[in-house]
Amino acid sequence: MTATMPSFAQGRWIAGDGEPTPLPSAIDGRTVAAASSRGLDFAGMLAHARRVGGPALRALTFHQRAAMLKALALYLNERREPLYALSFETGATKRDHFFDIDGGIGALFAYASRGRRELPDERFALDGAHEQLSKGGTFVGRHVMTPLRGVAVHINAYNFPCWGMLEKLAPALLAGVPAIVKPATATSYLTQAMFEMIVASGILPDGAVQLIVGGTGDLLDHLGGQDVVSFTGSLATSLTLRDHPALGRNAVRFVAERDSLNAAVLGTDAGPGTPEFDLFITEVMREMTSKAGQKCTAIRRALVPRAYYDAAAEALQKKLGGVVVGDPRRDDVRMGALASMGQRDAVRAAVAILRGETEAICGDPEHVELRGADADLGAFLAPLLLGCERPLRATKIHEVEAFGPVSTLMAYDGIDEAIELAARGDGSLCASVYTYDGDVASELILGLGAYHGRIVAIDRDCAKESTGHGSPLPGLVHGGPGRAGGGEEMGGLRGVFHYMQRTAVQGSPTRLAALTHTWTRGAAETKQDAHPFRRPYDDLAVGETVHTAPRTITLEDIEHFAAFTGDQFYAHMNEEAARANPFFPGRVAHGYLVLAFAAGLFVEPSPGPVLANYGLDNLRFTKPVEPGDTIRVRLTVKSKTPRKPEYGEVRWDVEVTNQHDDIVAAYDLLTLNAYRSEPSSDGSSPSELTVAQGR
Repeated sequence: MTATMPSFAQGRWIAGDGEPTPLPSAIDGRTVAAASSRGLDFAGMLAHARRVGGPALRALTFHQRAAMLKALALYLNERREPLYALSFETGATKRDHFFDIDGGIGALFAYASRGRRELPDERFALDGAHEQLSKGGTFVGRHVMTPLRGVAVHINAYNFPCWGMLEKLAPALLAGVPAIVKPATATSYLTQAMFEMIVASGILPDGAVQLIVGGTGDLLDHLGGQDVVSFTGSLATSLTLRDHPALGRNAVRFVAERDSLNAAVLGTDAGPGTPEFDLFITEVMREMTSKAGQKCTAIRRALVPRAYYDAAAEALQKKLGGVVVGDPRRDDVRMGALASMGQRDAVRAAVAILRGETEAICGDPEHVELRGADADLGAFLAPLLLGCERPLRATKIHEVEAFGPVSTLMAYDGIDEAIELAARGDGSLCASVYTYDGDVASELILGLGAYHGRIVAIDRDCAKESTGHGSPLPGLVHGGPGRAGGGEEMGGLRGVFHYMQRTAVQGSPTRLAALTHTWTRGAAETKQDAHPFRRPYDDLAVGETVHTAPRTITLEDIEHFAAFTGDQFYAHMNEEAARANPFFPGRVAHGYLVLAFAAGLFVEPSPGPVLANYGLDNLRFTKPVEPGDTIRVRLTVKSKTPRKPEYGEVRWDVEVTNQHDDIVAAYDLLTLNAYRSEPSSDGSSPSELTVAQGR
């Protein structure tokens, strides 16, 4: 008898009680594993996450959590082979492993990179600039993002046992929120195998992640307002979860990614013989057969101009006729089995409904020719292409998703009709457009935008490097509106912020600067004996300020700058023309002359910890500088961000004023400054040392 797979709860592996559910191989029906979660203390799991996992994660900065994700990705990346071997049992081919296992690990890498590049080395994030709330500037406000104090409950689908887990775990952990993972039972043995590696790595803090193999029991009953439920699966199940009494009563955040009738639209210019027509045919075939069509982004409706319908049907029939179905472990097999016999039956039932409005172009739901496999033992199905020449008169093809290797070819008359047909899917995760005509592309994209979370425009110029219709790069938007649900919240850093609370904090500039570690104008300044350019990254303090000596700009300076640089713009060289300009009183100094002179006022020239000028942000020239004006500079350390083991980035607030104290230019200056302390032996920067120890 197959042993019951254990769940990971409250820091230990626990096998469920009672008779487990056997999990058969999708290839030949033999039992691969058994699952049961009966007897788990679900309330205790939530309490463990809140009391142990949450505090441990929140003690880390974004950069430390990002380093943790990268370390985990590297660890899993070295241990993929056993996962590949087990993945075959789900019906996946070698190519499918890339999307699920490699793609999931890629999501960890992507979030780690974005966390390091785009988030601060803090335990909070700022959203937007500070806003002045009083006339005198003594009362200001900022939006601060802080981690929720609850648990992320991830209820995942069976089609991507690894990627589905990791693409949700990454943003939750990066945000500082512990997670409880509940994979779909049918393929949970693959999720459990990867989860064992995650636990064995010892990289994540205790309580950061837990795993339920089997049902959720009374887990949802114990959720509160700080918790998040993220679901991927069917529309019916999502509605059941959303309507759970505890979710409504306690205002539990709920995200669903569910049934999606994604469309691919062939442009009116992309007839047979064009590269875009060939790309369309290849992509529809690939999306129908990749993961045996079990992708939430797969093409379910292929829309073509009526004039190209017969040619598209013939081309797709030829392409699909060459697809070899069978044992996914064989090198000559392109498409494996569906995840389970139950899923095959569900697809056949959906096809029976669709057949009431369509004709069969290619494939038979009751018969499939296999290579190296037995149709009576495995969950195999032939690729099925249906056709509908009058899709505006149909309803089921826009409502029913056959979640397998099934797509419907539809004819349309005009771009407006194509948009209307795509919209009848009532909101989808993604759509793709195949055209080389700029006007056609713009009309389709803008028309489809309201109904899709992602639109891919594919043509001959980008095809080689495009990720295609249904395969976004890790960390990008993966979601859509309407029936597809709010999955778009899980894409990129928006997915991270979904696990955080946005709070408006108001007070004095000094109070907010101290809280956010980001100096703002009006906040207190500090001064050190040494020029800040002489002080290493470690020693610089936010708010440290230099006020420079003045410098008068002469007409000779302006003319010399114009001759030296070649910038002879009339506002600097022609008094009459400059006076005719509504912005200038007469000849004025070049903006870049003002910047150059400002740098000359505050730069400390000797070799020191400032390694490089990294650039300028938010530059504005707010008032003209006339010949005879005197400028001076206030230079303040605005914020600091670690970048590499040898140096960090310093953002300086620069304000250039004239003799009347009017601001003439303002910008953020970025420099790369060396650390005073030596890098650690493992090459990490001070902010990364002993990740698990926090700040």
